[in-house]
Amino acid sequence: MEQLKRKVFDKKIPPFERLLILMAVLRSPEGCSWDRKQTHKSLLPYLIEETYEVVEAIENENYQNLKEELGDLLCQIVFHAQLAKEAKKFQIDDAINMLIDKLVLRHPHVFGDKKELSPQQVRDQWEKIKVESEEKKNVLSGLPNSMPALNMAYRIGEKAGGRGFDWEKADDVLEKIDEELLELKREIISHNQKKMKEEIGDLLFAVASLARKLDINPEQALKKALQKFQERFYRLEQKVIDADKKFDDLSIQQLEEFWKQIK
Repeated sequence: MEQLKRKVFDKKIPPFERLLILMAVLRSPEGCSWDRKQTHKSLLPYLIEETYEVVEAIENENYQNLKEELGDLLCQIVFHAQLAKEAKKFQIDDAINMLIDKLVLRHPHVFGDKKELSPQQVRDQWEKIKVESEEKKNVLSGLPNSMPALNMAYRIGEKAGGRGFDWEKADDVLEKIDEELLELKREIISHNQKKMKEEIGDLLFAVASLARKLDINPEQALKKALQKFQERFYRLEQKVIDADKKFDDLSIQQLEEFWKQIK
């Protein structure tokens, strides 16, 4: 074990190999009690958290943070690989080799008959290959249920579009949104809660489809809108305080006037 520990500090060893050794040391009887206690399931919250921190660094275009967060995410991947190795299920090299084979298979325009494809054609080809290789039962399978709903709506539309089932242009989706909004208004009048829920879902799916046709990620767009609303609402609260008032003292018209000033 002492020899392994020394290897962790040996800069002549490739960094990725040192990371694998480090994880093995942490999981060993002479390592860390917290690391030894972890399982694939117990690590899930950290995997999700690190993924979102990578997303935030990218959205903020903060490359110093991105460098750090990618390392933290890699730590989670290596941790899961170490658990699998200990359980004699697979090693990380198996996962890497599988990934390489998959990427080669899905890029026949690069590794086979060389041809130029547009990004959209590449995405469509990718989905087609996944089905034809029987990796997926059908084009819409493989999306995790834990995925945020707006992102899932985006990906489902993208996958279906890869098989030719899609609107031709954004204006066509706008017509669909108008249609769904009209149907929702009808159900609101009827006070049918089940139907209203269904129509709200259809409307959100249509909006996500419009975002996709405009090459906008709806999850990111909504998050941006929420951040903007939060910032403005904080300022609204401050305006109420500065006016020596409470929210209950103000009418919706007065609050709306404050809101307009903030905007």
